[in-house]
Amino acid sequence: MSLRRSTVEELIERAGGCLVIDGGLATQLEAFGADILDPLWSARCLISDPDLIKQVHLQYLEAGADILITSSYQATIPGFLAKGLSIEESELLLQRSVKLAQEARDNFWNVVRGNSMITDSCPLVAASIGSYGAYLADGSEYSGIYGDVNLEKLKDFHRRRVQVLVDADPDILAFETIPNKLEAKAIAELLDEENIQIPSWICFSSVDGERAPSGESFKDCLDILNKSEKVSIVGINCSSPFFIERLIIEFKKLTRKPIAVYPNSGEVWDGRAKRWLPSECLGHEKFEDLAKKWKEAGARLIGGCCRTNPATIQAISSVLKPRT
Repeated sequence: MSLRRSTVEELIERAGGCLVIDGGLATQLEAFGADILDPLWSARCLISDPDLIKQVHLQYLEAGADILITSSYQATIPGFLAKGLSIEESELLLQRSVKLAQEARDNFWNVVRGNSMITDSCPLVAASIGSYGAYLADGSEYSGIYGDVNLEKLKDFHRRRVQVLVDADPDILAFETIPNKLEAKAIAELLDEENIQIPSWICFSSVDGERAPSGESFKDCLDILNKSEKVSIVGINCSSPFFIERLIIEFKKLTRKPIAVYPNSGEVWDGRAKRWLPSECLGHEKFEDLAKKWKEAGARLIGGCCRTNPATIQAISSVLKPRT
């Protein structure tokens, strides 16, 4: 049963003012030997090894995650069609991404609570919806440059995927790595047009710690989202952790919505060589120490993105939500 819109904020308060998001799904799939060098990225495992996805979800729950993000970030119907699958098969794979996380959550609680009933305070499942740039798989989610793409095309691109994921009954819709104002506007309008009742978050990326990748100000982006009753949470993901504190402070000035942050490890992706490069800043502060600062600055949902793993989330959880 999906959450009421108000329940997310209630859960944040019940959790001591902060919910812990999981870490890099693709990172951990690769650690298990999965080959995801593919336009579908981690969504390739929806076809080749769905049990491995569930195993990774379980690891993040055991590490203390309150929110699981599904394997659908780069899963799109056009992407699956390009692999020779039918529309029906593509839609079933999208729904499978949600069901795998739900099954992992249910299995986790069966162990922890001895088969007791799941309540509204159990870990949440957030259906990941990557940007149009993520579908293009050309790095444009980090530039915001989409060429000749208008508002209606972006709404049409997201529409059916959103409908299919909503039918799978996740707790949250997680629009991730949004690089420009146009796509944020398209998503907000689409949620209203489809009368989506599931809480949604929209998280931007940033390459300079000051603006969206498109060069547009976050004030302009958030002015649009502040007017939307369908967007419950805003934030930043897959950006350097060393930008996050000042971005939280900036977002706090611009919005009253809860703020989510789940940056990458600080390493830099070399799109041409298809590999991660070390960051000069990496190692100066532990991720969990940064996470504590993010909570103090006002973030209400905190986790990790690319190149973070269950150990990262366990460290964050132990700092933000000490458990006996």
